[in-house]
Amino acid sequence: MTTGVPGPLDHLPRPLSERGRGTGWRSRRSSAVLLAGVIAAVGVAVATSVSSGPLTPVKAVQGAVESTPPPSARPTVAAVAVGPGASARPPSVVAAGASAAPAAPAPATLTGYRWPLPRGRLTLPFGPSPWGSRIVEGELFHDGIDLATFCGDRIVAAHGGTVLAAGRKYDRFMGWVGDLQPYLDRLEKKHLWSTLPIVVVIDDGNGYRSVYAHFGKVVVKKGAAVKAGQLLGYEGRTGRASGCHLHYGLFSPAEIATFGIEPSVVKRMKLPDRQIARIDPMLVIGERPKAPKPTPSASPGT
Repeated sequence: MTTGVPGPLDHLPRPLSERGRGTGWRSRRSSAVLLAGVIAAVGVAVATSVSSGPLTPVKAVQGAVESTPPPSARPTVAAVAVGPGASARPPSVVAAGASAAPAAPAPATLTGYRWPLPRGRLTLPFGPSPWGSRIVEGELFHDGIDLATFCGDRIVAAHGGTVLAAGRKYDRFMGWVGDLQPYLDRLEKKHLWSTLPIVVVIDDGNGYRSVYAHFGKVVVKKGAAVKAGQLLGYEGRTGRASGCHLHYGLFSPAEIATFGIEPSVVKRMKLPDRQIARIDPMLVIGERPKAPKPTPSASPGT
């Protein structure tokens, strides 16, 4: 029921996937958040501080909000600013001497996606959330979707592509903006690799990468070519997860907007303080297809 009283998230932009759907969006999001108590955010811990310095306006994130960046916000030379006070993209993103950096394909152009956990239910959606591990416009933000069924369920490729990483050494393919080496050195020195989730990162071949996290076991290897629907591994709870589930994220390495990371986590884990912005995977995988109703058999004698 709509009360007419502004909610705590009313000032935040709504995802494109929810545009024009009325107040049902908030009721569905509230239900999903209530279900998320058994799930932890992927990769980093949630902390109370939400200050990470100036960020790229979330309105510059393709697929995350109601508007896309104006033409003037697009990179034209190697030194690419992504917003007032925000970090520039890594130098490797724009080739030396290139006249323009590639633009991130619009989510509406992406086809051929399916649910990576075919029988899963959505337990935590993309967007502002107290269980998020990223920061957007000063709010904790969940940068993908969490799907859950049961430990050991089959996880399949949402889209065909090439496996970039399969295991716990995946961070070089996750779109970090900044120097990742201090973080990797810390993991090596303190023998912390086993604390990370088991992750598969796939280049979908369309300008985007799919990120699958918290496997109990993977059956694909780095460099393998996979087809949509092919088995990647089995649902688990590796890393920071209190229950078996799949965290699925989607981003384009060509995106110029960034998400922030909680400052105390950056300091403790020696991580970069920004990551390339993600889009809402629901924009491309759609609602889960409903199982067909069984056809009643004819009565005996008819």
